[in-house]
Amino acid sequence: MAGITDRPFREICRSMGAGLTTSEMVSSAPQLRNTVKTQRRIEFAENETPRSMQIVGADPIKLVEAAKFAVDIGAQIIDINMGCPAKKVCNVYAGSALLTNEKLVAKILQSVVNSVPVPVTLKTRTGWDINHKNGAIIAKIAEDAGIAAIAVHGRTRECGYKGDAEYDTVAEIKSCLSIPVIVNGDITSINKVVATLEYTNADAVMIGRAAQGNPWIFKELNAYFDSDVMLPRPLLEERLAVLTAHLKQLYSFYGECRGVRIARKHVNWYCDEIEGFASFRKTISQLESISEQLTAINKFFNQSTNEGERAA
Repeated sequence: MAGITDRPFREICRSMGAGLTTSEMVSSAPQLRNTVKTQRRIEFAENETPRSMQIVGADPIKLVEAAKFAVDIGAQIIDINMGCPAKKVCNVYAGSALLTNEKLVAKILQSVVNSVPVPVTLKTRTGWDINHKNGAIIAKIAEDAGIAAIAVHGRTRECGYKGDAEYDTVAEIKSCLSIPVIVNGDITSINKVVATLEYTNADAVMIGRAAQGNPWIFKELNAYFDSDVMLPRPLLEERLAVLTAHLKQLYSFYGECRGVRIARKHVNWYCDEIEGFASFRKTISQLESISEQLTAINKFFNQSTNEGERAA
């Protein structure tokens, strides 16, 4: 979720009931630590707790330094990324590329766990490719190293985000570990959450892409598990209010120029279920100011409301 789970996005998700949010992936390379991009990625809200920071890299020494740095600036959980399938990450032997070197995985996890006084968690995948699904081995290495919890995406690195996530490997991992196991991948609805938890016996679910433009998924899940209530999908009025709050946080966080541009993808996600948005998408992509963007969005929602449209 690099480029997505910034502070404004995490605040919106938490306001809807997300139990834990994690920072965008932060490189362990020390020369990148003081860049504007990294500084934004490591910024937490005052009320964001526990504060989980995700780090990525392949050098145990640099990852230890990054973990210590994270704790020094307020991180209460260190999350190590061994699941990112992006080429630019795997090409430097980080992210899911580490799944091809179990000895290095062990060294990294042991080194980081022993270097910081806070819990260390791991995000990983089922393996490098379908012929090398060593997710259970990696998970056992993680538990032995002192990892506090492990999140497993039900795809290999080779799969990327294609096809359907498989949960057999997650169930296998859960059956052989005593630490919490979090299942991830294609978790898009209450029914999918219930089915996946039952199938894997996992302790929790991790919501990723399904929360893009849909932070209500956390509210819906909490209502279901707390009170056995199936909430209706949000009306356009509520969708507009939450979108507007999210956009204003983006403007404040990034400034007008960058904030407006980053906001475009969020507008697309919030609105893509609304009839008539396809023709409006081009307009949004061309607006450069906060006032223009907000005015256009309000006009679109008002027209949709007047026509009696409701989010799907």
